[in-house]
Amino acid sequence: MARRGLERQIAGIAALEEPARRALYFYVVDRGGAVSREEAARGAGVSRALAAFHLDRLVAAGLLVTEFRRLTGRTGPGAGRPAKLYRRSEEQLAVSLPPRSYALAAELFAEVLERRGATARDLGQVARAFGQRLGREMGARTRRGAVRRGPLRAAMAAVELLGFEPAAAEGGARLRNCPFHALAQRHRALVCGANHAMLRGLLSGLGAAGVEAVLDPQPGMCCVALRRSSRAR
Repeated sequence: MARRGLERQIAGIAALEEPARRALYFYVVDRGGAVSREEAARGAGVSRALAAFHLDRLVAAGLLVTEFRRLTGRTGPGAGRPAKLYRRSEEQLAVSLPPRSYALAAELFAEVLERRGATARDLGQVARAFGQRLGREMGARTRRGAVRRGPLRAAMAAVELLGFEPAAAEGGARLRNCPFHALAQRHRALVCGANHAMLRGLLSGLGAAGVEAVLDPQPGMCCVALRRSSRAR
């Protein structure tokens, strides 16, 4: 990574050091969509003026982006000015000293797999076995949680550790983040298929009976969702 790029990454992460700013950032992320200054201020428990200051600092750091939209749905004269809304940026921040590029390695491996004609079945079998191993490694702690909270909550705790940012939804949970987002943009079929198989294996390894991983692509979300199976319902 060039020094200028590294400095920007460090500055972006450092922007979260301030507690109120960090609370606002995580509130916006947890909402999963565009948030007004007023809503963010209420959610983080700070004044509107302080929220505006910190939200704009997060925009300057590349962590949030803005859009303008009328929240009333009215148009034309008298409809008022559009509100300034904030949502999470697509920019990725990762600092490694000395520099490492595991994303570049993943891109290389994906190219090799596609050029060698690896079948979806081959990749799915490997990804599922990998997921099962992850599930077993997480298993003792998560299964204790499953007894207390139920298998869906235990499964959500496990995928959260992997960076999927689960959020409860009707019938299961949505995964608000794809940890493989950049790679999926170039190799969607390969990555989404492997991701689905891995998460199916993870649930099996966890012993999360009654929860299944299903392909359900939605804008801004992971291609996989967690659903309570018909047996659980």
